[in-house]
Amino acid sequence: MCEICVARLSSRRGFLSMAASGAVAGIAMTSVPAFAAGGPTTSVTPDEALAKLKAGNEKYVKGPELCARELTNQRDKSAKSQTPWATIVSCADSRVPPELLFGGLGVGELFVARNAGNMADTATMGTIEYGAAVLGIPLIVVLGHERCGAVAAACEVVEKNTKFPSNIKPMVDAIVPAAKAVKGKPGDFVENAVRESAIRTAAKIASGSPIVADLVKKGKVKVVAGRYDLDDGKVEIFA
Repeated sequence: MCEICVARLSSRRGFLSMAASGAVAGIAMTSVPAFAAGGPTTSVTPDEALAKLKAGNEKYVKGPELCARELTNQRDKSAKSQTPWATIVSCADSRVPPELLFGGLGVGELFVARNAGNMADTATMGTIEYGAAVLGIPLIVVLGHERCGAVAAACEVVEKNTKFPSNIKPMVDAIVPAAKAVKGKPGDFVENAVRESAIRTAAKIASGSPIVADLVKKGKVKVVAGRYDLDDGKVEIFA
């Protein structure tokens, strides 16, 4: 996290503490957008951000490449502050690097949260809220992908009652409701579950977070789900 953002967050900890204790009851959520007023944020709108991601993925599919010189320039420019224009919640799978599959995006452009199965757990929800409220990020994308191991594990739980050890179990269990919802439907079970899980997670973010819900209602943030194809590199964005 950059020094400017740390200072920005620190200066507002008092407000957040008051909001949590009810000292500013009734204005906490409506005041959230003002968090970002202490420094520059992106001027990109939600729809523009989505168009940029789609164009970037098309570029990646047609001819992926990275420019080392450009990356150096971006690193230098973003070292003291950041103005990302999209948050990506993606799987930890090594084959799904968001910056690359959206066209070789550079330093400071995407705010990325990754975990197996691209789920919105507590830490991820906090990351998303920070990005939306403090950094002013207008777009949140939950990105599932083809042949996701975490989703396949959840499907095993549903079909075979498979038991997974240690912390893997609650991680997989979070995906099980999506797998149950599509069991028996036409098509590939795992593929259907990948899509269903991404859609459910996007809905959870949009409605389950008071911070994000308030920004969505005001048209400042859009939340969408998508699916990345490992074979052809294409990203499909769901409505």
